[in-house]
Amino acid sequence: MSKYASLVNVEQNYQNVQELASIWGDVRTELEQHDAALEETYAILGEYDFLLLIDAESRDTAYQASLCIERYGLDMQTMEIIPMAEFAGLVDDL
Repeated sequence: MSKYASLVNVEQNYQNVQELASIWGDVRTELEQHDAALEETYAILGEYDFLLLIDAESRDTAYQASLCIERYGLDMQTMEIIPMAEFAGLVDDL
């Protein structure tokens, strides 16, 4: 499985912070139905509101996962990520 990081901005008006916090369980369940897993969620300060770490079978699965999450009024920028050990192996091959 591949890992993806998504930078998220909240676009929909939620009534309160508790309502926003409650969507993550629904998001997690929906992703599992598409063979993806929401591994970690972080609230962040700065240009974006949240950072999500997603595990997905393929790039197509990650794309479907992003579309599912965006239905909750979240605008996402998703990028594939690799562990540093894997990256180091790529660099060693140069």
